[in-house]
Amino acid sequence: MVKKIIIGLLAGIVSGLFSTGGGMILVPAFVHLLKLDATKSRGTSVFCILPMVITSSFFYYKGNFIDWKIAVLCAAGRCSGWIFSVLSC
Repeated sequence: MVKKIIIGLLAGIVSGLFSTGGGMILVPAFVHLLKLDATKSRGTSVFCILPMVITSSFFYYKGNFIDWKIAVLCAAGRCSGWIFSVLSC
């Protein structure tokens, strides 16, 4: 349990200082330290960063820092690419 908290704390610090850390810290830590397989590590990482993404999005929205046209078009493209990659497996 302590190891998991330290991994989360380290990812949070790196994320706060350098605006990264979700996949860059969590996935390798899950694979090498917690012995999760790569797919489960990526899925767990996405879930772990979800609260931060929701919170950050709220503050960017309140500060009017979102270009909605770009955001919607990129999100649509990303979802389309994800669906294509999942269906092609």
